[in-house]
Amino acid sequence: MFEFGRDLRKLFDKARESEDLGWVELIGVDLLHAEARRESIDAGRVSCARPFETERRAGALWREHARRTGAGDSLDRAERAAEGLSRAAASDDQRALAAIDRAQVLLLRFDLCGDPTRLAMALEGFGAARPTRRGWVTAEAMAVKALVQARQARLSNQGEALQGASAALDAAVQAAVAKGLPNADDLKLERAALALEVGVLNRDSRLLDLAGRDLSALAETFSPDRRPLSRARVLALCGAGLSALAAAAGHSQAQAQGRMMFQAAADQFTPDHSPLDWAAIQVAQAGEGDGPLMPLVQAEALTQGQGLVLGALARERRLAREIALAAEVGDRAGLDQIETRLRDRLPAAGKAPLDWVADQLGMARLALARRAVGKAPPPALTLGLLEAEAVAREMGALVLADRAVGLRARA
Repeated sequence: MFEFGRDLRKLFDKARESEDLGWVELIGVDLLHAEARRESIDAGRVSCARPFETERRAGALWREHARRTGAGDSLDRAERAAEGLSRAAASDDQRALAAIDRAQVLLLRFDLCGDPTRLAMALEGFGAARPTRRGWVTAEAMAVKALVQARQARLSNQGEALQGASAALDAAVQAAVAKGLPNADDLKLERAALALEVGVLNRDSRLLDLAGRDLSALAETFSPDRRPLSRARVLALCGAGLSALAAAAGHSQAQAQGRMMFQAAADQFTPDHSPLDWAAIQVAQAGEGDGPLMPLVQAEALTQGQGLVLGALARERRLAREIALAAEVGDRAGLDQIETRLRDRLPAAGKAPLDWVADQLGMARLALARRAVGKAPPPALTLGLLEAEAVAREMGALVLADRAVGLRARA
């Protein structure tokens, strides 16, 4: 035990000197929080030899903690670190790095909480930065810009924008590989995710082949012993792609393989190690009103009360499954109980917009379930779904918007 403790300290001491933060995937969120706090304290010391670099490292750790937990306080700390970098920047390179960090915080806020205006703000920050002489700084800026562009293209859902985003990600990957950036594989994962999403929607075999090659290579690169979270994301993407294609083709064997991929992804780590990663896997594998209920209940518990996009998705999936179970057995009393809880929750003051959307979708599913057991849906059902769709699109939560469209078609 004592030998293990010494080895662990040596690992951390060596990793702290590296630019590659892949090692943080091996530690839980509590230790990650402690590491981020330690770096922030070190950056503020008068005796700190490299305050700018230490502050930037602290910001990266706070972002990773927020990404894995959804903690608003960690997002705020990451933002303060980026602001500190902007004030302390003494050269064009440092000003560019400060702009990169600020853009990464805004990008993460969008991923966690929505609101496309954050994407525009992320790009605006690069306008004031002068060209840098260091190639690796330029490559990092290219990477962040490409990630923002990919999200904006998804929101627009226009072919030209998606092609431009794909080309930007390709260029960013090539630059990252050429400059030896530690996030090159993470960029490849983003490129594979975009190619898979567009390929499934458009039945584009070329994009699906590209995504398949990238994911196969990344599955070999991300070792379960060193990068378990990244490996889980690769497996979850494979499961999502297989499930979507299998559902379109009605291929039961492929659907079973997709479920196996999701299970393999969930087995890479425990829920407390990275709560949001685990919840995302449970939500992604939840079908339209089928599958087990308890993992969705747990996923909702891990994400509730923080205004997260994932939290709203988990609540919507949990409601869908709960309503489906009651409808399957004709449990009108159970449906009444669900409606009472939803009506008590809907007018809550200060509710996050996407939580309201999830509840509106739940009310719509409840009305459709009542129709299945002999009651007509209320006349205001379509209006509520139109409002829910509008709010979801305004916040950039396209999955919830698409579900509102699907429910409106059924209504």
